[in-house]
Order: sequence, then structure tokens, then C-alpha cells
Amino acid sequence: MFTPHSLGVALFMMITSAICWGSWANTYKGVKNYRFELFYWDYAIGIFLISLILGRTMGSVGNQGLSLRDNVHLAATADAVYAMVGGAIFNLANLLLVAAIDMAGLAIAFPVSIGIALVVGVISSYAQQPKGNATLLAAGVACALIAVVLDGKAYGTLPRASHSTSRKSIITCIVSGILMGLWAPFMARAMPHEVNGQTLGTLGPYAAAVFLTLGALLSCFIWNIYFMKHPLVGEPVSFSGVFRAPISAHSLGLVGGFIWGIGMVFNLVAASFTGVAISYAIGQSAPMVAALWGVFAWREFAGAPGKAKVYLFLMFLFYCFGILLVAKANG
Repeated sequence: MFTPHSLGVALFMMITSAICWGSWANTYKGVKNYRFELFYWDYAIGIFLISLILGRTMGSVGNQGLSLRDNVHLAATADAVYAMVGGAIFNLANLLLVAAIDMAGLAIAFPVSIGIALVVGVISSYAQQPKGNATLLAAGVACALIAVVLDGKAYGTLPRASHSTSRKSIITCIVSGILMGLWAPFMARAMPHEVNGQTLGTLGPYAAAVFLTLGALLSCFIWNIYFMKHPLVGEPVSFSGVFRAPISAHSLGLVGGFIWGIGMVFNLVAASFTGVAISYAIGQSAPMVAALWGVFAWREFAGAPGKAKVYLFLMFLFYCFGILLVAKANG
């Protein structure tokens, strides 16, 4: 299987994962009159399919490590379950994130939710797999927290953000972020790591991605069906809406899943070189990418007062500091 042999290659893969994670939601923003609960079925299928495709290609070439097929056959059942549970947790968090995008937009939902996820994920992953400089990682996490606060303040300046809508969307973002930060430790547990000189975990990055996305897809039959019946936004929807949707809506859902899945596989592959905590942290710089899309492509802050732009600028600045500190931690 392909794995990075230098920090430069690993860093390229982590940055690519951040771009993918920060860009996939544009596919949902691009659909018209298609509820996110229905869109999400196509998205979940997409992330599973792309993990299989990359596993059968990148994960099955070269002489480094086990091929995807061999790794799946030889993996410990407990590790496969850990990865699938991580996928189920991610899936619930992501559904809440898409609901928050519906309520607050990309420029707000991503930075708040993923900023909190960065803090939770880095701390919990580092506790399991202490790789990198703890002081620099802590400083990077602190910068991410400041960025989250600044982004929330920017949202509060929008004239269309009523108190009730603002409160509901921010609470949704916070819950999503906490859950989004909890799937990484399950992946750290399932992938090879050392504990007291003993190597634990049997899943390589490609097999880990397959089991994670399978867990996400299967959990849709719990989480997504619940949100179809008890939506956070709008009226309940039925499966008939999936069959009435145009091909373009289904295609955008699959493409969104492909984009996110590429980011996931690249992030896990990079983690085999840097450790999960650092790879996860740099990948979670995705909010900067999403906020750029929200501000410049979707014009979510058009007509906002000047202080909103100041808050957004400071948010970008602190996220940049956070990424640089986390990247430096690997040194």
C-alpha cells in the first residue's frame, strides 16, 4: 500500500484532506429543494464507495505493508468494531453539522463545530497516542478555541440572526463539534500504536477508512431515519423524496461523499507517519476553507457590519496560528 515516506508528503496529504473536508458541503449548498436528510443518503454511499476505490488502488499497490484485502482478512474483530463505532459517531456529528449549515451557513457552522472538534479530538487522541510536542499542540488548540469564539461573535452581528435561531444553530454546532471530536480516538485505538512498548491495533489506514465509512453508512439507518421523522429544520420527510429527486441532486450527494472520503483516506494515510493527533488537527483546519467558501462564494456575510469582518479576519488569523503550531509540534 502507498504510505508517505517524508513529512513533506504527509503534510501535502493532510492539507489536501483539509481542503476536501472544507469543500464537500458546497455540493449540498448547490442542490435546490432537496432536504439534507435525503441528500445525506447519497453522501453516505459516496464516502463508502470512495474508500473502497482508494483502498483497491492506493491501498493495494507497492510492497509496503498489507494490501487492503489482506488487512481486512487479518484485522482483529475488536479493531474493526472500534472503527465502525467511530464511523457511527462521526455520522451523527456530521448530520448535525449539515443541519447547522442549513440554519447558520458554511462560514459559521464549520468553524464553530470543527473548531470544537479539533480541541476534543486532539486532546483525546494525544492521550491515547502521545506523539508530538504537547506544549505546541496545547497552544494550537488554544488558538482554535479563540477562533471559535470569534466566529460565533461574527455570527451574532448578522441582522438576520434572530436570538432564537442563533441560539439553536450555535447549540447544534457545539453538540456536533463535541461528537465530531470523539470519533478520532476510536480510530487511534484501531490503528497501530504503541502502549508500554507493545504495538496494538491492526488496521492500516485504508482498511480503517473502509470500516469507518461502513459504520457511517449503516448508522444512517438509525440517525438519518430519526432526523427524517424529527428534523431540526422544517417538516418531516419520507423516503419517497429520494426517488423524486433529480439525477443532479443524487450526483451532487455522491460527489460530496467522494470529496469528503478522499480527505478521510488521505488524513488516515498521513497519520501513519505523523500520528493521529497531528494529522487530525491539521485536517481540522477545514473550517478556514469552508469559511472562505461561505464568505466569498455564497456571500453569507453580505451586508454585515464592519465589526463582523474584523471578527472573521481575526478568526482566520488564529486558525492559521493554530495550524502552524500543530504542524510544528511534529518537529
